[in-house]
Amino acid sequence: MEQLHPNENKKLVINVEGANYERWPVRTRVILAEDKMSDVLEKYLTPYLKEGDIIFISEKIVAITQGRSYPIKDIHPSWFAKFLVKFVHKSPYGIGLGSPWTMELALREIGYTRLICAATLAALTKPLGIRGLFYIIAGREVAAIDGPCAYTLPPYNQYAKLGPSKPHKAAKELSKKIGYEVVIIDANDLGVVVLGKSSDKITDKWAKAIFKDNPLGQTSEQTPLCIVRKA
Repeated sequence: MEQLHPNENKKLVINVEGANYERWPVRTRVILAEDKMSDVLEKYLTPYLKEGDIIFISEKIVAITQGRSYPIKDIHPSWFAKFLVKFVHKSPYGIGLGSPWTMELALREIGYTRLICAATLAALTKPLGIRGLFYIIAGREVAAIDGPCAYTLPPYNQYAKLGPSKPHKAAKELSKKIGYEVVIIDANDLGVVVLGKSSDKITDKWAKAIFKDNPLGQTSEQTPLCIVRKA
């Protein structure tokens, strides 16, 4: 483990539910669509894993290896996607649906009716102090959509992506192949969403607490994998 170290300004150990856990970020090369996720895990994690470890994976590389990341030059936003973007809050921690390309992917993913319903109800309830309704209605698959940011590594500074397809199934399949429990996570400096788990024994509450300070980092760390180990 001497080759691994926490990302800058991130702590190695966190206390969750009375126990200490180490979070070891693992650096990889840029993952491409032609890569196989199980091969990525075997190549980069095998030298470090030991019994009881849990593998946390950034949802982004799972989506990429599933072919769900697209060059923005190949995405042709509709007029409606361009219209809806005007009402999206722009966050410094990711594009989300704040670009016509990602909004177009959202329309393709869940359809016009569901997206319009989510946007309408969110607008009507926002003055009442009710927030987050949009993504409750639109679904986690929309919350995981993201696009190019200034800090995104090439070539993905010119890409937009959907979230992983069937993330629970993907986590179970990867766990079976690698022999360790797997959690697919969507984390940034604003919050954490658990998209997929290989076992129901791993609770969302615990996984979110493990990653609440985003140990994989937000910019150019290039560490999409994390080994979580009870200290």
